[in-house]
Amino acid sequence: MKKGAAATGPNDKVISQNRKARHNYTVLDTLECGIVLVGSEVKSLRTGRVSLEEAYAKIKNDEVWLLGCDIAEYFEANQFNHNPRRPRKLLMHRREVKRFAHRAYEKGLTLVPLEMHFKRGLAKVVLGICRGKQQHDKRDAMKRAEAQRDIQRQLHRRR
Repeated sequence: MKKGAAATGPNDKVISQNRKARHNYTVLDTLECGIVLVGSEVKSLRTGRVSLEEAYAKIKNDEVWLLGCDIAEYFEANQFNHNPRRPRKLLMHRREVKRFAHRAYEKGLTLVPLEMHFKRGLAKVVLGICRGKQQHDKRDAMKRAEAQRDIQRQLHRRR
């Protein structure tokens, strides 16, 4: 899924977006990957009860794991419920792990989930290789966005 592209189709739905990630990080590259879930997690995702705010991905034994993602318990699951903050395995081909995830070992780079969505009924995570922004970079980005909004307002008034 391309940057900024929304899910399309009857079974495709954006579940959650990590909006702070684009503010706190510079996204260098993205990749869509699957995620291993249990039944109660899928039902909770369908109701949109997930938080990606503190989530990040890490490589262990040539596998990529999503850590810190909070999928709320599904109330109707009772005793068969899941642990809301358990580590979840991300599904990537071996060559994708080598090409994409190992770049995260470079200095200052992090694997951050940017979006979670359903695609043809399957849960997918858009993972980004990100570099943390400094405070002055964030201020510059906000100034540029404000200037762009002012330009758009002026153009809109002229019409």
